[in-house]
Amino acid sequence: MSYRTAGSLRSVTLDDVRGAQKMLSGVARTTAMESSRHLSQLVGAPVHLKCENLQRTGSFKLRGAYVRIAGLLPEERAAGVVAASAGNHAQGVALASSLLGVHATVFMPQGAPLPKISATREYGAEVRLHGQVVDETLAAAQEYAATTGAVFIHPFDHPDVIAGQGTVGLEILEQCPEVRTIVVGIGGGGLAAGIAVAVKALRPEVRIVGVQAEGAAAYPPSLAAGRPVSVLNPTTMADGIKVGRPGPVPFEIVGDLVDEVRTVSEDQLSAALLLCLERAKLVVEPAGASPVAALLAEPGAFPGPVVAVLSGGNVDPVLLQRVLRHGMAAQGRYLAVRLRLTDRPGALATLLGVLSAADANVLDVSHVRTDPRLGLTEVEVELHLETKGPVHCVEVGQALRQAGYTVID
Repeated sequence: MSYRTAGSLRSVTLDDVRGAQKMLSGVARTTAMESSRHLSQLVGAPVHLKCENLQRTGSFKLRGAYVRIAGLLPEERAAGVVAASAGNHAQGVALASSLLGVHATVFMPQGAPLPKISATREYGAEVRLHGQVVDETLAAAQEYAATTGAVFIHPFDHPDVIAGQGTVGLEILEQCPEVRTIVVGIGGGGLAAGIAVAVKALRPEVRIVGVQAEGAAAYPPSLAAGRPVSVLNPTTMADGIKVGRPGPVPFEIVGDLVDEVRTVSEDQLSAALLLCLERAKLVVEPAGASPVAALLAEPGAFPGPVVAVLSGGNVDPVLLQRVLRHGMAAQGRYLAVRLRLTDRPGALATLLGVLSAADANVLDVSHVRTDPRLGLTEVEVELHLETKGPVHCVEVGQALRQAGYTVID
């Protein structure tokens, strides 16, 4: 579905993006483009991964932040800048400000991951923790800007920021000139808008597909309404695209130039992150894995060659552990079974022997002896197993039944 707006006047042009590319020379890396044999086989056409997770600060955000701050007047630089972010934008603003000699104050939610807080401080910013959610943090940053005169650096809703992010699109065309489809995650819309401006100006036939998390998908209803609308209480593990309302500036561009916006589930995000780690050997945060999730969900929907933009790799190790477990479960590589045994010595050892012969790895075992549904000599056992996939799960269940066990659904 196309969401083009007839007669719209865009606030960002190809010249702006080219100017941003010159400004970023020697500052932002030209990130690698890696091919993926697994995804290529799945899609039936070449698939390449644009590795912005390997960018300085671990995401594309440095590009837009640097261009925005570099464009400030001397008196604005002297007043300093302020930003609000849970992680990636915070680090981008911190490093850009440090490189340009500008004092930066960054407001972050009190629950922000400690590695992101530490990294933001190490890049040179003054970090202030405020609020439980980003909206509260954003309000605090804007109040600080109003009272101190510091310039507020928006994460996506400014032409300079969008122009900086658009340099990703120029690099894609240079590295993969035969590209037919570009898939990119969308939160507020700055990255997708910037890429679309650059690519559509040079290669209007290239298809641009945006991807949002189902629980934080503000663009589909906004595009349908023809104006930005809010999603109440956006919920997703992909904090990099967890934005409740599109910015007016990127919204206009996305509506005009992005060909389609798709949504993906949390299970699909988990599976995509796991695939990037196992098959591509790339650490990618859930938001960065969203384009891969879209490819996994409907591989036949993307004419190739395809470029999937891995927008960031700043994932908290604790979250990474949880997401990997979730991704393995989504792929059928974890199996939970309940069954009843006679409560006698050796019964559990016999059961474990059956599972060992079936090549299932036991992760956890729990016993229930006090349930009134159990007989006097019965015990209920719940096991959590690591398997090789859905087919192996079926084989494990068959092995248990052939050994005489009744698996309780």
